[in-house]
Amino acid sequence: MKVGDRVSWGTSQGRTQGRIVERKTKPFTFAKQKFDASEDEPYFIVESEKTGAKAAHDGKALRQLKS
Repeated sequence: MKVGDRVSWGTSQGRTQGRIVERKTKPFTFAKQKFDASEDEPYFIVESEKTGAKAAHDGKALRQLKS
């Protein structure tokens, strides 16, 4: 997956969708949480189409959608 891809992910309210806005390949902090991203297991910053809110997810949590 890459920046700009349309994806969906699970939330407490059900599945939502949006776009990947950033790909992280080094450990980082987002929303006061630490994430251990790496080249082999990147994390992605996604932005919700509905709310504009951003979240960090690993690739396993995301499903790629057709644009």
